[in-house]
Amino acid sequence: MEDEMPAEKPRAKTVGRPPHLSLDAIVAAAEHILETEGAEKLSMRRLADELDSAPMALYYHVRNKDELLLLLMEAQARRIERPELPEDPRERLIAVSIMLYELLADRLWIVQVVAGGDLIAPSALWFVEEMIGAIVDCGHTLEDAVYVYRTIWFTIVGDLIIRANGNQRRGRATGPTYEDQVVAGLVSGTHPRLAAVADRWAELNGRDTHREGLTAVVDGLLRSVETVKGR
Repeated sequence: MEDEMPAEKPRAKTVGRPPHLSLDAIVAAAEHILETEGAEKLSMRRLADELDSAPMALYYHVRNKDELLLLLMEAQARRIERPELPEDPRERLIAVSIMLYELLADRLWIVQVVAGGDLIAPSALWFVEEMIGAIVDCGHTLEDAVYVYRTIWFTIVGDLIIRANGNQRRGRATGPTYEDQVVAGLVSGTHPRLAAVADRWAELNGRDTHREGLTAVVDGLLRSVETVKGR
């Protein structure tokens, strides 16, 4: 009788994270989706497809989408170099506000994320510290400083969301947008001022005036706090 071949031993199951995935690769793929498709398109399933992996494999590295978003925002915040800022507190507040706006304008997915919940990157809090510190250095209380900062923040986020949505609509449109058509149809008898600029409405409405606008907002807020304190 021929010797029986020994039975093949079953392979031991590997335990731990799949070898072809890494947290860095996951973050990089998620950033690509956010930058090219927007925050609303990012999901664990979409991310798994991007990585040619199974959705469950991602959970070896991140617990859920919120944790992934936090990692993404923190990664972005750590790449930002802190510039030399003006010594004058008003100029410093304006400079940080404009810098924050322009950084977010290049990363609109962050605006979508922070506008939809309470997620925040700890490494980005130096913006808040600088802004509140500048307001206090202008002679205001911490309570006033938080009010002024929050109003500037809401202005930045609101402006960017409106601009992003408007650009998307205009990108899909094959002609004038509905808003432009409505304004173009106004008559001087009922809307004299709007009718006077109707032919230039799209041009005027599309101008990028965020630097001038934020400067005006900062100056107006600082004056309004002074007025309240002087009553």
